Amino acid sequence: MSQVVVYSSGNIQVVIGDITEEETDAIVNAANSTLLGGGGVDGAIHRKAGSELKEEGRTLGGCLTGDAKITGGYRLKAKYVIHTVGPIWRGENAGEEELLASCYRKSLQLAKDHGIQSISFPAISTGAYGFPKKPAAEIAVREVKMFLKENDLQVRLVCFDKETAQYYLNILNK
Repeated sequence: MSQVVVYSSGNIQVVIGDITEEETDAIVNAANSTLLGGGGVDGAIHRKAGSELKEEGRTLGGCLTGDAKITGGYRLKAKYVIHTVGPIWRGENAGEEELLASCYRKSLQLAKDHGIQSISFPAISTGAYGFPKKPAAEIAVREVKMFLKENDLQVRLVCFDKETAQYYLNILNK
């Protein structure tokens, strides 16, 4: 799958494509709490990065929902992988929105702390974890824009499909 930029303004781009093909300094992994690989984005990143990623993941002691940890990128084009554990959608009353916002804040802060100049995010929690795509996109865009008010970083929001990209476009074009 080739990377197709469907929006670009300032430091934000929306891309339809495969996050494992991103050439930014860091890609964000929608990880599970073990940091040892899984399905979806997590599995794809682990397969492409190679076994060294899992080996380094073992040294990190897992990751709590809403938090983030960083590893090398190994065989990926990105130098780093920032692993964040998004919330499983339970219906708005379990603090999922704040936990998802925290995923973006913590990932962006790790990028800043490590001198990363460009980062690519998947649509965290919108796959197997069932977070509705529209509110997830609203949270992602809000958190990225807030961070960019005080920080200089290139941010790519990488969507696996046109439907997800359209949610980002609707929000960014308001």
